[in-house]
Amino acid sequence: YELSLLPRRIDDDKGRTHELEHSAIKCMRGILYCYMRQADKVQQFKQDPKPSECLHSVFNAYTGDEVFSHKEYGHLQINAVSLFLLYLVEMISSGLQIIYNTDEVSFIQNLVFCVERAYRVPDFGVWERGSKYNNGSTELHSSSVGLAKAALEAINGFNLFGNQGCSWSVIFVDFDAHNRNRQTLCSLLPRESRSHNTDAALLPCLSYPAFALDDEVLFSQTLDKIIRKLKGKYGFKRFLRDGYRTALEDKTRHYYKPAEIKLFDGIECEFPLFFIFMIIDGVFRGNPGQVKEYQDLLDPLLQQTSEGCPVVPKYYYVPADFVELEKKNPGSQKRFPSNNGRDGKFFLWGQAVYIIAKLLADKLVSPKDIDPIGRYIPPEDQRNVSMRFSNQGPLENDLVVHVALIAESQRLQVFLNTYGIQTQTPQQVEPIQIWAQKELVKAYFHLGVNDKLGLSGRPDRPIGCLGTSKIYRILGKTVVCYSIIFDLSDFYMSQDVMMLIDDIKNALQFIKQYWKMHGRPLFVVLIREDNIRGSRFNPILDMLAAFRKGIVGGVKVHVDRVQTLISGAVVEQLDFLRITETEEAPVFKSLEELDLPKHSKVKRQSSTPNASELEQQPDININDWKNKSTYEILQKLNDCNCLASQALLSSILLKREGPHFITKEGKSFFHL
Repeated sequence: YELSLLPRRIDDDKGRTHELEHSAIKCMRGILYCYMRQADKVQQFKQDPKPSECLHSVFNAYTGDEVFSHKEYGHLQINAVSLFLLYLVEMISSGLQIIYNTDEVSFIQNLVFCVERAYRVPDFGVWERGSKYNNGSTELHSSSVGLAKAALEAINGFNLFGNQGCSWSVIFVDFDAHNRNRQTLCSLLPRESRSHNTDAALLPCLSYPAFALDDEVLFSQTLDKIIRKLKGKYGFKRFLRDGYRTALEDKTRHYYKPAEIKLFDGIECEFPLFFIFMIIDGVFRGNPGQVKEYQDLLDPLLQQTSEGCPVVPKYYYVPADFVELEKKNPGSQKRFPSNNGRDGKFFLWGQAVYIIAKLLADKLVSPKDIDPIGRYIPPEDQRNVSMRFSNQGPLENDLVVHVALIAESQRLQVFLNTYGIQTQTPQQVEPIQIWAQKELVKAYFHLGVNDKLGLSGRPDRPIGCLGTSKIYRILGKTVVCYSIIFDLSDFYMSQDVMMLIDDIKNALQFIKQYWKMHGRPLFVVLIREDNIRGSRFNPILDMLAAFRKGIVGGVKVHVDRVQTLISGAVVEQLDFLRITETEEAPVFKSLEELDLPKHSKVKRQSSTPNASELEQQPDININDWKNKSTYEILQKLNDCNCLASQALLSSILLKREGPHFITKEGKSFFHL
């Protein structure tokens, strides 16, 4: 692909551009073909992300068949799928046509669903070994999460048909899932994983091709740690105590014994590949000194073919005879190159990256040619072209959150108005509809559905605060959503008004910190009649007064009507909901206004609406029933509607028959 960029500048390229471009297309479509043959695994992995259900990472290059089973090989590599998605976007952006039909679009969308959860799916990492101890266990790797983050940023709102695209060839990314990946990456770094203190696999994550990290300080800390701990004369070690291809590694065993990695301390193989990554990083960052330094280190390590072409060895190792001397005096012994580069064998990854580095260093191609979507540009300098779909921009520092106060009924609106709190009812925001986030989840069920491939839509995952702060255009309707914290729940804690207030403040602080889109977030606050009953009223009133002042929990807010706020918000077009004349349109339930008399009194003396029923006096005399038979008491208990009388009758049964006596409602103890 990178070589195809070179002849584009030549008028008469003798067909080389066409041939090289279509070689790249053929390669990408070959990988896509291998993946699509495992569509059933993608469907299973969406529901249960475990190593036995993931896409394979090794295929037969000639037939596309599976090579190893999950027991024989660590196939779960989120970074591999993420890299495929990232370069799919890069290549299509440069003008290549790789995706041909909507079946392939649906499949790519389902790959995105799998990658979105990289922040919580431990995998085997770039080196296919998982834990540093090579015992078959998986770990959460910074390099995998970083590549997933980069891929999600690149493909969000991207049209897979390129310039010839339509509305249903656009890929959607859950912004909250992307943010969780970003947070997880920043939390893990500068470590690679729980067992890897650092790892050379972070270089492609930090720099070309992913450019996954926005924090310059964290970038410098991580890169410094990699160089300090892993750099050697012949390249970078993959990680400390890496036994791969060392003289002491037992190649007959798939896994190591406990504590075996101690044997490899100081004799790890060194990979010239990572010198090349440092050269590319120097070009992208405009650091000619770094480029020169690593070119000088790399040149003596290159091998030559019989035609005189430079070849990158896969690694340099310490021979068995020199192991003890190397351990006693690290760096004292000469290392020898691997067989790659001789007898027609090539380390393709190293050779490909070397060609890219040469093209960049010799200024035959520019960074913009190699990275057409501009991931190498620092976030503060990026100017994303936001079209109909919400692209991500730089993080805002001093964000003002737009807030719309929605009252459940007109009666509640009138009542709050007496305290100077201006609200709207669901009817007053029409034709804009107000949805619960679960209705939005229902709409996303239709995203990526493909019956031919056996793929369902988006898994049943709730939409987070960032996702509900956007405006949606769905089937010709304009929709705003309220956060999951306002959903009614059977769990008693959801009725705690102080917890609700804390949740609202936390949600606003979260949105302020992590909102990363052009346009302001719209946070809908739903006020229910039950929120102001009894002792709940004063805390709610204090919070609403803080909204009116413009500061809530240290977050600047601007309260206004929904119709006014919508003009400055982010609009997401859910065009994947294509409804033809033969299809039945899905039914969505919007928030409906409670039908209560406008001028009736709002009761807030008690938090229990039917308190009068609880204050009833018993309609029986307990002394008259103490001598009656158990059968008569049971009959009366079943026919009685008075709670006080039921309590008296149940107490008689409890004393007479014991706590395990069965009534119509179960055991008498629980009935009481």
